[in-house]
Amino acid sequence: MPRRLLILGSTGSIGTQALDILQQSDEFELVGLSAERNWEQLVEQASRLNVKRIAVADRDAGARASEAWTGGEVLVGPEGLVELVVTSGADLVLNALVGSAGLGPTVATLGEGIDLALANKESLVVGGELVTALAEATGAALIPVDSEHTALHQLMAGLPIGAVERLVITASGGPFRGRTRAQLADVTVDEALKHPTWAMGGKITIDSATLMNKGLEVMEAHHLFGTPYEQIDVVVHPQSIVHGLVDLVDGASLAHLGHPDMRIAIAYALHHPDLAPLPSRRLRLEEVGQLTFEPVDLDAFPCLRLARDAAVAGGTAPCVLNAANEIAVHAFLEDRLPFLGIPAVIYETLSSLGSQRVRAFESLYEADREARELAAELVETVAGTTRASSTTFGESPRVVE
Repeated sequence: MPRRLLILGSTGSIGTQALDILQQSDEFELVGLSAERNWEQLVEQASRLNVKRIAVADRDAGARASEAWTGGEVLVGPEGLVELVVTSGADLVLNALVGSAGLGPTVATLGEGIDLALANKESLVVGGELVTALAEATGAALIPVDSEHTALHQLMAGLPIGAVERLVITASGGPFRGRTRAQLADVTVDEALKHPTWAMGGKITIDSATLMNKGLEVMEAHHLFGTPYEQIDVVVHPQSIVHGLVDLVDGASLAHLGHPDMRIAIAYALHHPDLAPLPSRRLRLEEVGQLTFEPVDLDAFPCLRLARDAAVAGGTAPCVLNAANEIAVHAFLEDRLPFLGIPAVIYETLSSLGSQRVRAFESLYEADREARELAAELVETVAGTTRASSTTFGESPRVVE
């Protein structure tokens, strides 16, 4: 029988590519779709693919979808996303939502014991140990949908316990690779959105430009693979051919290589533990010619260091970092904050709120709310001063027991 699949975030880059993959397979029955606010595209997808239940997270957009579409049921709001998950009868959920809004559906999926293909970084960044503990408790599979973590997941499959010495996540370096901090002071939104390798949504593309995405990926790797932070490194690799490396205790290293193509990661998660053939471009090393690697310039790209500091501090610090980053990136995209104001807002938010102990998911929701409120205030302060270019980010978040 076909596996019953639910796609959350079907109108985004990951979601639309997943739908393309499904057109080449008869192994799945699509039982639901969701979007944040792009209801018109969502309704078109549902109508074309004969899907009878959809959810729209944005209430205004959901109301318009309910009025315009008579082909099935429309669920509205964050609670609508959760209801879609728990009542869909899905065997597998692909969570391709962007931002911390993906945490609730992740918890609902794993809580129901449903296998999860996770493209939403923030679920692990914010939820961390609680999310992985929930998956372990219910027996639900948790498979990453990301070029780097797919690489590591595949490389580590079958390795004996204690075989791994270090995990290496590669970074393209984004559009500003090689620039100094001073050269980043006046970069524009258009420049930041011109990623040299990947075609992604706005928020994720800016995270790549600041290298915050690599900080989030370090946290993901820590939770997915149970690897200590001191054994996870980031290396700049502008060709984006090597997606991940695993150093073994005997001195050997395993590498996962391929041309940049998110369909590979998506198909891996959907078909796991099997591999499905894809019409992707085949790698020929003689055509690539040269692969290069560089250390990360943490002075020019302090977001990676801030993320590591928050990760090591633990507690609510990763949640605070993520919330402040979302607010700061949104402000930058609206030209209300300079590029270097992004790490400045994050640093000040972390410095003010520190890290509280996480006792339940409610602790994370409260930390997220508080961090967003403070970060929004700091956007106005940072945008009106030169602090964005002078902050040194020298202190880690304080830990409050």
